[in-house]
Amino acid sequence: MGLCYLVPTRRRITGQTNYRMSETGHLIHLEFPSLVEMLDVVQAVVEQLGQLLCADDDARHWVEVAVRESVTNAIKHGNHHDPAKTVEVDFTLTPAHEPCELRVRVRDHGRGFDPQALPDPLAPENLLKSSGRGVFFMRSFMDDVRIEPAVGGGMVVYMVKRFKRT
Repeated sequence: MGLCYLVPTRRRITGQTNYRMSETGHLIHLEFPSLVEMLDVVQAVVEQLGQLLCADDDARHWVEVAVRESVTNAIKHGNHHDPAKTVEVDFTLTPAHEPCELRVRVRDHGRGFDPQALPDPLAPENLLKSSGRGVFFMRSFMDDVRIEPAVGGGMVVYMVKRFKRT
């Protein structure tokens, strides 16, 4: 199980951990079996990236929700919890020298689906359903979201969140 490469470098400064990117360290790639337990690993990466981007608490929280929903959908609906199928998650920070944008790519290896056929979670008949809001949350909390078939099968979700540098 491969987890990460090109991760942010860490160095100690006055007792605190400071995360900074090297000049080429703007991509983090995760690839793991379709196990719900892996959500905690993804969550930890998203939390650290939010701090690196100097995002406020609310922005970090909503990005975490969007990414978690996307990865959960890949594990549950895309790969049907099959640990033989992997989920790939790429985080790209741009620009590399002073990142202010987070790009997320989540890929499953399932059968795929038509994103246009998703029911409207705000329709009266769907309001009380316990599921069906993941894509709605992604679109609500991220600046851009695209969902499309992956080359070779499965689906890919592309999400972008832009942050203001202070």
